[in-house]
Amino acid sequence: MSESQPPVAPLRFTARALLLGDRIDLGGLERTDTISTSPSPLAFHVGQNGKVALYRYGVAVMAGLTPLEEEDVLARLKGRVVGSPLRKEDEIATLLVGEGEERITPGGQIALKDLSNERFLVFADAIAKSVALARDEREVNIVFDKVEPLANVLGRLGRPNRNRKEMLKLIGQALGVQHRVSGRVAVDDKPDVLWDRPDLERLYARLEDEYELKERGETLQRKLDVIVETVRALTDIIDADRSSFMEMAIVLLILAEIAISLFEIIFVRGH
Repeated sequence: MSESQPPVAPLRFTARALLLGDRIDLGGLERTDTISTSPSPLAFHVGQNGKVALYRYGVAVMAGLTPLEEEDVLARLKGRVVGSPLRKEDEIATLLVGEGEERITPGGQIALKDLSNERFLVFADAIAKSVALARDEREVNIVFDKVEPLANVLGRLGRPNRNRKEMLKLIGQALGVQHRVSGRVAVDDKPDVLWDRPDLERLYARLEDEYELKERGETLQRKLDVIVETVRALTDIIDADRSSFMEMAIVLLILAEIAISLFEIIFVRGH
């Protein structure tokens, strides 16, 4: 009897997602070995086993690349990255390719049946959103820390800080993050590849749970709503105070004009 062959150990790949900036200009980057172009990500092969996915909202996902291949990809993107994040965000994952069951191991490793183009795009979508959310969470927390003292001043003194311009800046920052989350990143949207491969829905659901995309997106949206509502309330109070001040000034001017008229009638015309 022939001895049974030992199971083949799965291949281990390192995947990396990097936040490069606010946006990546993908125009003209199409290649002959392109995996996806519609419309983001732009994904292509690199080297023997490597795959890269570039997202318009500023994230690059690389799997199976050597350090030199990663450096080469990033060097080619330098002139195409718009904006610079407050801090470079990145996330590293270990892919176990060749597993019989697709799952997330207790150690956080991602087991895949293979590293086909479709499975790579599903994985890349999830980890790219995770990195983009990390940037947005950081920015919203900064704005939140600025709004909290303003609310405390209102509670302590009964009137807000009168720097309306600063409050409008905070609203602008919050709306910018809100636009990025709901528009460019679109956390709730599933990757386009699932339209053609519905059998990968379960894999995406596992990745979505692993990176807590829905929960983080909902928490982020709640914080954004609180920031915008708080600052708008403060600016409304300032505007109301200004209106009251203007009304008081007008009343005082009218009273002054009446006083001058009475003075002229009594003291000037009387003599």
